[in-house]
Amino acid sequence: MKKRVLVILVLYVSLLGISSCGIYSFTGASIHPEAKTVNIKRFPNMAPMVNPSLSQEFTEALQEKFQRQTSLILVDGSADYEFEGEIVGYSTSPVAIQGDETAAMNRLTITVNVRFSNRFNEDENFEQRFGRYVDYDSNRNLSEIESELVKQINEVIVEDIFNKAVVNW
Repeated sequence: MKKRVLVILVLYVSLLGISSCGIYSFTGASIHPEAKTVNIKRFPNMAPMVNPSLSQEFTEALQEKFQRQTSLILVDGSADYEFEGEIVGYSTSPVAIQGDETAAMNRLTITVNVRFSNRFNEDENFEQRFGRYVDYDSNRNLSEIESELVKQINEVIVEDIFNKAVVNW
């Protein structure tokens, strides 16, 4: 009985895979079956306040996400999926103001403008801003923790971009 259920389940899953219009991975990504390449251009830092390493760190994080979680090959030039854009916001601001009008927490915010092109389905093309922030204790010096905060924010923004482009959430 268990063997019959297993066979039926395998056949059902196989039929679902055959009838789908894309290739699905365990990450939830839906990549067009003919898509082979992705071009992720460098995201220049155009924010009024500039972190000198942010452009490279963000671009590499997005490239690594696609290399780790898809079978797409990273290329320069024309590709099946293309990403470009710029970092438009990088700021720190006080939050959680206390009774003595000092901030208990500060907030580091990063905003990235992204343009995505899908050669196989123009309906999925988009231009959108993605922004995230992390709060940190105002007693901490930003320069001491900035690298880790930037890494945390980049991870979340990259996940948001990945989901918008190929998970279709």
